[in-house]
Parts: sequence; C-alpha cells; structure tokens
Amino acid sequence: MEHDAEARRGFARMGFGCKHYRRRCRIRAPCCGDVFHCRHCHNESTKDGHELDRHAVQSVICLVCDTEQEVAQVCCNCGVCMGEYFCRTCKFFDDDVDKEHYHCKDCGICRVGGRENFFHCQKCGSCYSTTLREKHCCIENSMKNNCPICYEYLFDSLRETSVLRCGHTMHLQCFHEMLKHDKFSCPICSTSIFDMDKFLRALDAEVRRSLSKVLSVKLLKKKKSSQHVPWTRGKNRL
Repeated sequence: MEHDAEARRGFARMGFGCKHYRRRCRIRAPCCGDVFHCRHCHNESTKDGHELDRHAVQSVICLVCDTEQEVAQVCCNCGVCMGEYFCRTCKFFDDDVDKEHYHCKDCGICRVGGRENFFHCQKCGSCYSTTLREKHCCIENSMKNNCPICYEYLFDSLRETSVLRCGHTMHLQCFHEMLKHDKFSCPICSTSIFDMDKFLRALDAEVRRSLSKVLSVKLLKKKKSSQHVPWTRGKNRL
C-alpha cells in the first residue's frame, strides 16, 4: 500500500504545466475567479492590467483528477503530488526541482538557484549572489524598480538580473543588448559600467608594448642597414 501511494504521488511528474512552470494543478485567481496554470499566465491574459497576488490564492484544481480543493501539496482526492517543490506561504508549485527553489523570508517570495548561493541584502531589498557580498554598491530597494531598458518589474521577474557597479539593476539580457549597441554607461545615472581605471591601465600597457615593438623593428632595420653598406669599386691607378 505504501509503495502504491508513493507511485501515485509521483504520477505524471513533469507531465503538466505551462511555459512558466511544470506543475500538476491550476490555481483559481481570487481577484477575478478565473482558473490559470500560474500567476504569470493570469497576468499575461488580463486586459485591465491587474495582477494576481500569489499569497491570496485559496484554491487549486488538480490536473490529474480535476478536483478543486484548498491549497495543499498532495491532492485530497487522487493522492498525486501537485508539485515536488511546494511553498505554502507563496501557494507555489513546481515539479522542476533542478531549479533549486528556496523561500526567502525577507523577500517574502520563493527564488531559484539554491539558498547557499545567495544572501539577502537588507538595504537593496533583494537576494543577491554571494559573489556580491560586500562587493556591490547598495541602493535602497534597488531591485524594486522596473528594468531601465525593457521596463519590466525586476523584483519578481523570471529573468536573470545584473547588478551594475553603481548599484542600479537591470535584466542580464538587457545588459548584453546594451553592450551590443555600444552603450557602456548606466542608463539611470550615466556611471561607467566598467572599471575605467583598470581599463586605462590596460590600455596604457598595450600602448607601451606597441611602441616597444615599433622601436625594436626600427632599430633592427637600422642595424641591418649599417651591416650591408654597398661596396663601391674605385678607379684603377697606373
């Protein structure tokens, strides 16, 4: 019986979902009463621009047996697990555990990438990579703004973000697009996105190397020229 229950729990894992998440349930939006695979599907379909509050979701519909029920990880009717990762606070389900989900209490939402790889910056108001700990410029609630390139809200965006040297943030994809168009300063404060001192030092070193090569070539040519002076035959004397 225990084996059967476990098999039932794992039935159709990764078999259902939408373009945003793999899950075996849909949610009923408390704001409009309609049913969607996830909050992003809801937000993309609304004509008036209203957004679904993830924490306000009260009921879900199992995609295996079509039973509507209160939010829970396991279906009360068929026993299937509706999401291998489940957060009761965010009412969030996802079968794709390779994303390494974790819930950040300070952010108030679930994030991906593994808890051990991130820390919450209290001033910036978001989780940042541990590689940025004590190595980034803090700006009050920096992530709780729209991307300066595409204007999508950054804090709960599904796309990876980049923290600039000045502390302002944008989508990593937008950052790369900006570089492709030869834009090398922050679109918000115009600070260079690169360490210009380091760049100028490298440029200076390259100029010195180039000058050294030019001088070496000239000296070599001069040396060869002096070693091969043409011999001129004088007039015969009687």
